[in-house]
Amino acid sequence: MIIPTLGCPSSCSYCWSSDEKSPVMTIETVKDVVEWLKNFRDDPVTFTFHGGEPLLAGADFYRETLSLLTEGLCHMKIAFALQTNLWKMTPELATVLAEYKIPIGSSLDGPKELNDLQRSEGYFDKMMAGYEIAKAHGLSVQFICTFTSYSVDFKEDIFDFFLDNGLTLKLHPALPSLKSDDPDKWALAPEKYGELLVYLLDKYLENMDDIVIRNINDLCRCVFTSRGTVCTYVDCMEDTFAVGPDGSIYPCYRFVGMPEWVMGNVRDHPSQEVLAESEAGKRMHQFKERVDGECKGCKHIRYCRGGCPYNAIAPTGGEIKGVDPHCVAYKRIFDEISDRFNKEMFGSFGMGMTPPQPVPPEGAKPGIMALIQKIISS
Repeated sequence: MIIPTLGCPSSCSYCWSSDEKSPVMTIETVKDVVEWLKNFRDDPVTFTFHGGEPLLAGADFYRETLSLLTEGLCHMKIAFALQTNLWKMTPELATVLAEYKIPIGSSLDGPKELNDLQRSEGYFDKMMAGYEIAKAHGLSVQFICTFTSYSVDFKEDIFDFFLDNGLTLKLHPALPSLKSDDPDKWALAPEKYGELLVYLLDKYLENMDDIVIRNINDLCRCVFTSRGTVCTYVDCMEDTFAVGPDGSIYPCYRFVGMPEWVMGNVRDHPSQEVLAESEAGKRMHQFKERVDGECKGCKHIRYCRGGCPYNAIAPTGGEIKGVDPHCVAYKRIFDEISDRFNKEMFGSFGMGMTPPQPVPPEGAKPGIMALIQKIISS
């Protein structure tokens, strides 16, 4: 993950990752990234540009950076992604990104009034203007919706907004912030998050032909493959790193800007072993050990892995005192998916020993097996 800057022109109420005084990454730092990774590992790598607002770095930065990464690391299988609020999208930037076919993630919390209440006045219109430029240049844009302690009460309106506008829905729960004086103000309680996931599972099953809810797809894949498929539900240690504007290396973009979580710097070309032996690296492994102890009796441990380390340490001021507090929500939705599947599977076998049918009888609500069939076919 490359963080060109922590600066951002927006002022979202629950943001924990922006810093208006942040510098912008230099091309020299990008060159250091290339030299660092040349001999770091031979695995495929995905570079995700994140922030702050990464488009503040400008078209020239991306024109040169994408060329340096592609040519300098040509021995690796490279993919790119970018997360942006789209405010600073221009035809020039869109042309550069389109040349590399970079998929874009943006942030949209629902209808305009609700979105702007949480993300700042004028956000919706500025984001949509950038969205139109991106679309006009053939860029793929999908949206992440952050549910807060406030907006969860409007979940029906939010779902209908995404459904009516033909938008793919990916959601995040608002998290406590290590950088805030009031870290829990907007945070979504784990119990509420679990209820939200079950609600969205039901809504998805009722509207499978008209919307995609990426989280539900990912959660189903976890259950049916017995392995994590997205970063929240995998052992991310030593497979995910973030490079801040000054070249500092962190365990994840969520830690960028916090000195106590610096693992090294790209200019020093640290090995994986050196990063693991840093104080931040050791704390990440303490979380892994905590998960192995606390979660060893959980049937979901293989594909949950205790959730996200950042989520675990944010409510405790940076100390590792437990696993991801959203564990309550994860268990709720994982149990719901597996229980429904078992009922469909064994219910079908119980009636005359006929094989389970992925398509429910006429008039019946679509079930988990129908969703799995959709996921596999796509």
